[in-house]
Amino acid sequence: MLFKKKEKQKKRPKEPKVLSLNPRKKLVFSLWILLGISFSFAVYKHFTAIDTHTIEEHIIVEEELVDTNSVENFVRNFSEVYYSWESNNEEALEERNNQLEYYLTDDLHALNSVLIPYDIPTSSSVRNVQIWSVAQSDENNFDVSFSVTQRITEEDEDEQTIESSYEVTVHVDETKNLVIIKNPTLTTTPTKSAYQPTPLENDTSLDSETREEIDEFLTTFFTLYPTASDSELSYYVEEETLPSINQEYIFSELIDPVYIQEGEHVRVSVFVRYQDERTQTDQISQYELLLDKSNTWKIID
Repeated sequence: MLFKKKEKQKKRPKEPKVLSLNPRKKLVFSLWILLGISFSFAVYKHFTAIDTHTIEEHIIVEEELVDTNSVENFVRNFSEVYYSWESNNEEALEERNNQLEYYLTDDLHALNSVLIPYDIPTSSSVRNVQIWSVAQSDENNFDVSFSVTQRITEEDEDEQTIESSYEVTVHVDETKNLVIIKNPTLTTTPTKSAYQPTPLENDTSLDSETREEIDEFLTTFFTLYPTASDSELSYYVEEETLPSINQEYIFSELIDPVYIQEGEHVRVSVFVRYQDERTQTDQISQYELLLDKSNTWKIID
């Protein structure tokens, strides 16, 4: 028997090992490094940071009240001299010029000394000086606005009254002495404003019974009010809301009362007519009151 050698099976060649790399591994690794650096930096800042606080400063500006009485009186006295003169009276005009020296700087006095000739045909007397405003332009200077009412007379002519407005500047030195450094300059006089307040309207939510109660309360109160003592007022008015006046007025009527509900209170706007026995004329006062009702009505504001 013939034996054939079995041919050894050829070994298959081993496949080479392939190293598999995750393409995202580098990105993830980089992010971890970045996270570590950020965390380390945060810890470092936490221990080295300077503790700071935000401080809010509130500056309170207190308005300083300046006494301007001396300035007003100075301008008023000056005006009575400056706007007064006598016609054809050289001696009086010289005296006027000498008095102006006490109010004006040397330059202004020299300027004004030639304004009124000795043969001027008119005479002037000051009837009124009205100071309208005093404004402090800087530490030592005050701008004063005022008006002067003069009575002007001329020979063989009727007298006439004129009113003009001016502005001057007064300097006040460290010793409180004064001098006018700006010559009287024409300006305007304040006139009536066109402002009209919005008229109040009655609150329709108030019932007629409440209105009648308030009418009755106010009528009683204003009848007693002119002659009521403080103790008597305490029944109708909260302390120091309305002062006692102690005058002989006779109550006549309430005029155009307006009632407005304000929460638990009622706001009242009303005119009150009184008769003044001394002058035999009527006097109308205007009130805005806040009423409260617990057991009875009472004025609280």
